[in-house]
Amino acid sequence: MMNGKEQDSITLCVVGGGTAGWLSAMILQSEAKRQGCDVQVMLIESSKIPTIGVGEGTTSIFGAVLQSLGISQSEFLAKTDATIKYGIRHKDWRRLDHCYDGPIDDPYALSDKIPNAGSWIDTFCVAAGRSVTEPHLFQALMTSNKAPVALQDGRPVALSQFHHAYHFDQAKVGVFLREKSKGITHIDATVTDVIHHAENGKLTALMLDNGDKVTADFFVDCTGFSRRLIGKAMGVPWKSYGDILPVNRAMPFWIDLPKDDIPTYTLAWAQSSGWMWQIPTQERMGCGYVYSDRHLTPDQAQAEIETTLGLSITPRADIKIDAGRLDRVWDKNVLALGLASSFLEPLEATSIHGTIVAVLLFCNRHLSKLTTISDQDRTTFNHAIAGQVDDYCDFINLHYVSERQDSAFWRDVANDYIQTNTREKIAQWQTKMPSSGDFANALDGLPHVEELLHYPVLDGLGLLNQTVARQTMSQNPKFRNFARDTVDHLSKQSKLLASQALSHREWLTSLHQ
Repeated sequence: MMNGKEQDSITLCVVGGGTAGWLSAMILQSEAKRQGCDVQVMLIESSKIPTIGVGEGTTSIFGAVLQSLGISQSEFLAKTDATIKYGIRHKDWRRLDHCYDGPIDDPYALSDKIPNAGSWIDTFCVAAGRSVTEPHLFQALMTSNKAPVALQDGRPVALSQFHHAYHFDQAKVGVFLREKSKGITHIDATVTDVIHHAENGKLTALMLDNGDKVTADFFVDCTGFSRRLIGKAMGVPWKSYGDILPVNRAMPFWIDLPKDDIPTYTLAWAQSSGWMWQIPTQERMGCGYVYSDRHLTPDQAQAEIETTLGLSITPRADIKIDAGRLDRVWDKNVLALGLASSFLEPLEATSIHGTIVAVLLFCNRHLSKLTTISDQDRTTFNHAIAGQVDDYCDFINLHYVSERQDSAFWRDVANDYIQTNTREKIAQWQTKMPSSGDFANALDGLPHVEELLHYPVLDGLGLLNQTVARQTMSQNPKFRNFARDTVDHLSKQSKLLASQALSHREWLTSLHQ
């Protein structure tokens, strides 16, 4: 209800399909229904536009969204050949032959009766010289490549209350989501032209290559790098992160799965001039080399990967990366989501996560009052999303703080790409342990990059101070004892549960039967 009367019926048009487009359309439709809004959703995508589809990882929020949309995990895994992701394994980032993991579960949630329990647990681990990942169940499951279930009376039972993440082929997931959607008008066409309102500049209609004209009240741009609406039609400028993030090309390719079990983590493997991702689906391993063309030619990049892997590869593309974000993701009656709004190297699975958070924030704040949106509403929303992506960029920049000096790339990274605010945060955390107060969240409490994700990276890169951790522990013996007992208990429990879990491959295979 608004001003004593119901909001007028709204027609909302999503342009672009794939994972971002269909997921956004389905969330918008679901949220409109939940809020009692009269919103009709349509989606325009072209079957003529190919997708590269070489593997993508999510964060845990993706599973929560599937659940809210009434999509079962078993059906999703069986029909998309997706796999389980518990976190990221970082290889050779700190130095050659060094590896650290970043599990994404939240053992702190089990200790919510203690203020700042997470920081106490992590601080204890640093003080004791133990990895901060030790009490994580997902760490134990990553190490052993186990499924998130165990058999109980012959039936699979979930091991944990935590949402894990997924690996998948974007093309297959886009098709799956389209098939699961109900009540969304689907148009197979390409936008050839746009029509603006003569006075206020809003979009009013789209001309399609099939000769049709589509009108709508609000438009969502999910057209990826082309930014067909927000960039070309609305003229919103792009803010580059080229001076912050050192890689600017990506060479995707496929390789075969390992013969034993299927990994339950994304591998981020640092190379001479960037890093390689490896993302398992049930069929094959989606890979890519994200590199700097200031240091390697495409031929040299391919040769390095073939030497590293000991096999020949067939690159599916060689993509120029212009990392950055839009100056504003919402302009007049056009909202950009997915790759149309921002693009970062896929080091921390920020793309789909950012899309989900942005569309949920939009729905929570604005979906019920689209006919009365003010300039201040748009400004506040744009500021929140800009901060979200800037924080992602800072977090990725932190990963490049390395001891490596074995190539021109790593020497240039150390000299030219580690940002002042990254150095200031590291200096701050040499004198105090990270805590929740160090991280801002302008996203109404929706999941963001905060201390839970920072601790494994800081610990893995050797950027936390054991002396400071011990001093912090000594200030409160009660919390020190709590942290010690909690870490010991969770570590033992995690290893026990992992020993009972099914094999990842075995469980995935069973879902097809």
